[in-house]
Amino acid sequence: MWREFWDEWVPRVTYGEPFDLVHNGDAIDGVHHNSTTQVSHNFEDQLRIAEAVMAPVIAQCRASGGQYYQIRGTAAHVGQSSVYEEMLAKRLGAVPNAEGQYARYDLWKRVGKALVHLLHHVGVTGSSAHEASAVNAELTAEYVEAARWGQEPPDFIVRSHRHRSIAVDLNSAKGYAGAIVTPGWQGKTPFAWKVAGARISEPQFGGILIRQGDEEFYYRRKIWSIGRSLEE
Repeated sequence: MWREFWDEWVPRVTYGEPFDLVHNGDAIDGVHHNSTTQVSHNFEDQLRIAEAVMAPVIAQCRASGGQYYQIRGTAAHVGQSSVYEEMLAKRLGAVPNAEGQYARYDLWKRVGKALVHLLHHVGVTGSSAHEASAVNAELTAEYVEAARWGQEPPDFIVRSHRHRSIAVDLNSAKGYAGAIVTPGWQGKTPFAWKVAGARISEPQFGGILIRQGDEEFYYRRKIWSIGRSLEE
């Protein structure tokens, strides 16, 4: 799936144009919730693995003329103040923010006519029936906050954290505004097996593209899942 995503899907949907790459947080798993399933509990090992995985796709991005940005994830995974994600982002040459941080909490990015706001965290739910609620609330909150201070609202917001992809669209003066939650690139962990909602769903893998087309901006998603346990 990783190779198909980068070797086939990304070149096809970017049309050979320059593209920027944003990793939206939790680039390593860390040692969380007393877990024992990581290949190594040595953070240096995890950093070297993440660097080996990410370096080729960042090189692909830069070869197109684009840049790489790193968003900070959850402290349980990447350390307090994302110390380990900062180390990784510096090694990989992420674009630093105005404070010189290579891993940042959020990113405001212009894509053609669209304004995009990316950060890692978003509310979760244990109910599939209410999966869109926190996502819709996040987009609405962005518009309220922008209105309060007379700022331009985002056309897209991108979040992660849940490991399950979903998108909510609202009509707007520029066409529509979208709130998009990315999938993850992690199989089902022992922790997921006890969490409401997660325990009965299968892991999702993939990513998203936001692009300015000839007439309008839009987003696309490439999402895979895997089959449930075999019937016996």
